[in-house]
Amino acid sequence: MAINIAGHQTGETTRRYRVAYLVTHPIQYQAPLLRLIARQPDIDLTVFFETDLTVGSFRDPGFGQVIKWDVPLLEGYRYEFLPTIGAADSISRHRPLSYGFFSRLKRARFDALWVHGYARRSNLTAILVARMAGLKIFVRDEANALSAPRSRLRRIFKALFFRFLSRLVDGFLAIGSANRDYYLANGIDPDKIFLMPYAVDNDFFAERAAQTMRNRETFRRELGLEAGRPVILFASKFQARKRPGDLLLAYEQLLKKIPNSKDWPYLLFVGDGELRASLEDKARKLSLTHTRFLGFRNQTELSAFYDLCSVFVLPSTHEPWGLVVNEVMAAGRPVIVGSEVGCVADLVKPGHNGFTVRAGDIDGLADALFQVIGASSDQQESMCRASREIIHDWDFERDVSGLRQALKATFRDDDSLVAGPTNPAQA
Repeated sequence: MAINIAGHQTGETTRRYRVAYLVTHPIQYQAPLLRLIARQPDIDLTVFFETDLTVGSFRDPGFGQVIKWDVPLLEGYRYEFLPTIGAADSISRHRPLSYGFFSRLKRARFDALWVHGYARRSNLTAILVARMAGLKIFVRDEANALSAPRSRLRRIFKALFFRFLSRLVDGFLAIGSANRDYYLANGIDPDKIFLMPYAVDNDFFAERAAQTMRNRETFRRELGLEAGRPVILFASKFQARKRPGDLLLAYEQLLKKIPNSKDWPYLLFVGDGELRASLEDKARKLSLTHTRFLGFRNQTELSAFYDLCSVFVLPSTHEPWGLVVNEVMAAGRPVIVGSEVGCVADLVKPGHNGFTVRAGDIDGLADALFQVIGASSDQQESMCRASREIIHDWDFERDVSGLRQALKATFRDDDSLVAGPTNPAQA
């Protein structure tokens, strides 16, 4: 009688999928997911990073400053950093330039390669060498029809590229509806698409928001905010595509809709970046004295702001997903999100947990803000509850289920996968 991977007796041997995951660098959002996958009895995961740039202090060009993540990035799963040619202190389509991946695939006898992104040269090379080595290949990427401006010629090129890529790739791991539709529009067979949604550690943000709630009024006083006033929150990089200026102008219009200045909400900008100085200058010129610019805040600090806010706003354009929306919803808050943000089709239910607005529609954004801020306490609580309910199942467990479904479907007729030895890649 065989013993399966979980340690129980069974009449048949359990398959164990030996999966190599290639990604440019340790990502704060992904680390909890990788730990969860590594605990699965049927998935033997090794992560290959092309640079350790984000492990220590590093300069983030989007925030325009040196930061260091305050959550563990490398704990709880097997990983290896690939050697590189030249500097590995920046991430672009062509850098870092790593090598040695093919020999590692052969040495560890992997069954499948999962690649994060298909546009980078090193990722395409990895796909090709994995195909030469006989591995099954899975791609996860963020793109959707609105995530980047594309000319007609570029769209034609993309369709041709996907026709080529589809011959190499066994499964596309869609992060959401917009991403799935993008694959379908570019000719990918629907049977090759598996949902592996973009998620965050819901429990982390929900539990921390619940903890900070006990000190909410103390935190409010530390920020110099008067008790009882609503709070509008923007927390992201101050970049043009995030459109923080739209929120500032919509906030100015919102105040005109509220006759009593004692009822005016605060507008908090959490983050940093190239537009900060111009935003602060505009807020001064418009005499928006209830606006606060609070700088970059790390992962463990954000939940206090999520708990404090009455509504969160992300009016971006060309935003592939917007994981900060997941975080806020896990903390149980309404959201107002730009219609070009990738998550809206799956996470934002207008009138239930918030609203969507067209990019650049200042009047529409002001109206949405007024509907949330002006809602009754029962209506606001209903929106908070709806956010928690919607995000509840959009989680890492669903990611693991999607990855497992892709593996099982691809290896359905392959009897070579059994409870084999753990691969020898070193952590």
